[in-house]
Amino acid sequence: MKIHFVFDKTKKALKIKRKFLRIYKNYLPSNSDYIIVAGGDGFMLKILKKLYLYNKPFYGINCGTYGFLMNNNNSLDLKKKLKNSKKISINPLRIVTKGMYNKSLIAINEISLFRQSKQTAIISIKNKNKIIIKKLIGDGVIVSTPAGSTAYNLSVNGPILSLNSGKLAITPISPFRPRRWKGKIIHFKDVIKIFNLDYKKRPVAAVADNIEIRNIKSITIKVDTKINIKLLHDKRTSLSKRIKLEQLRKRTN
Repeated sequence: MKIHFVFDKTKKALKIKRKFLRIYKNYLPSNSDYIIVAGGDGFMLKILKKLYLYNKPFYGINCGTYGFLMNNNNSLDLKKKLKNSKKISINPLRIVTKGMYNKSLIAINEISLFRQSKQTAIISIKNKNKIIIKKLIGDGVIVSTPAGSTAYNLSVNGPILSLNSGKLAITPISPFRPRRWKGKIIHFKDVIKIFNLDYKKRPVAAVADNIEIRNIKSITIKVDTKINIKLLHDKRTSLSKRIKLEQLRKRTN
């Protein structure tokens, strides 16, 4: 079993690093069978984007706070853990921005558009050529994948999506007008276009998980089905089970 290890620089991650590297050789990602990431969710997202092109399954060990994408067990018997883990594949969002900087990048959890100044953002959202909302005035909007629907999306009262739902969630952030608009759930094959209607006076920034691009004029968002990121989780605490648990909590609250 060939493993490539990536460790965050926190005390907990470095402690695990010392334990594992006494037992296992750290192979290059290109020569490995698995990639093990020790850190928190933010660190995991960073490494997934950096190493997904190697097409290896990722197993995360939580060294952060909640660690929704991670596993809590840091057992030294990795062969057993990896063999018994449950694999899921997720497709990230592909984002193309236009404005001061024209960029193409991916987001695994969500893409968020925020007002960049003290003034509210004024944006319109389209699904292909269909208008989802003609004018949204507020702090911004989130487009979330099922994997990210329990993260920032949930904190602004967005819907929790099952991993196999084939859906994306569009959720407003502090909408001022229209106040009653709660967002929309769309099919994962749909192409979303968001336009800043007042680019000069009311600038907005886009954040793809943890990468920010400022002064956005427009942004196109779609699921990149050519990218399949494989995640491994312990069966008792799989990502699917965690999402179902969050759905249950939301219904009972």
